[in-house]
Amino acid sequence: MFTEFEKEALYKIIYTRRDIRTFLSDPVPDEIIMRLLDAAHHGPSVGFMQPWNFIVVTSKEVKERLAWAADKERRALAIHYEENRQDHFLSLKIEGIKEAPVTICITCDPTRGGSHVLGRNSIPETDIMSTACAIQNMWLAACAEGLAMGWVSFYKKNDVRDILNIPPHIDPIALISIGYTDQYPSMPILESANWEKRKSLKDLIYHETWGK
Repeated sequence: MFTEFEKEALYKIIYTRRDIRTFLSDPVPDEIIMRLLDAAHHGPSVGFMQPWNFIVVTSKEVKERLAWAADKERRALAIHYEENRQDHFLSLKIEGIKEAPVTICITCDPTRGGSHVLGRNSIPETDIMSTACAIQNMWLAACAEGLAMGWVSFYKKNDVRDILNIPPHIDPIALISIGYTDQYPSMPILESANWEKRKSLKDLIYHETWGK
């Protein structure tokens, strides 16, 4: 059982956590990075497959190459929006890889556990779902540690594979920027930028069957 204080602390972290794009150059102690990785490693996984690996990047050269891959894809995606929306999209700061002192690439191995992982036989995507749970654990732990974390999802997987020497069957699921920040917003960045608003929870809940 947990005390009321502990429960309140958990919900505070959940509601406070933000996707951050602006970082200070201050280094993050290795022991804190290890705590975040340990939190991620304790995430739930279907069939206990634990499909994740973590590539910790602190090299300026490697981070610049990853930032190039992200920016290349950002510009490629911009053409899918109409002119005003395109300008708005390009004005958004969507990655802080070069600023953050640490970038972690979190990968998913769809072969881990062999061909008969409990639960994955029916729904193959459960390996990616499990990796996402690890990422969420890391995100909440980072918030608890007073750190900022940004999930970069604009890149071609093969670009990241080439940069980080990742085998072709391994999926680079996320590039995670981690560091300290002096700009921790009270609401999601895309909401404050009027890109999207949080949907009403009551409109997303059905009872017994879809639409009811």
